[in-house]
Amino acid sequence: MAPKQNKKQPKVIIFTTPTCGWCKRAMKYFSANHVKFSSVDVSKDPRAARDMQRMSGQMGVPVIKIGSTVIVGFDRSRIDQLLSLNAKEMLN
Repeated sequence: MAPKQNKKQPKVIIFTTPTCGWCKRAMKYFSANHVKFSSVDVSKDPRAARDMQRMSGQMGVPVIKIGSTVIVGFDRSRIDQLLSLNAKEMLN
């Protein structure tokens, strides 16, 4: 059994579209690793799409915001680093 983390998880937001395969992989990865997250469908929310573009400089998804850090794409190693996930305990 893995020890409980005392450190509070930073806020995680993923900007997605319904047809984005990498978005689905990222959300599945978060769920499998017990990472709480919010998802925002930018295809239905023009304001969120503008915010995402301002943050990332991109219109492509996924854009993942962990705390104040913005990640473009599903960069698993960067996500693991920011969330302090242990590579030996992670699920694919």
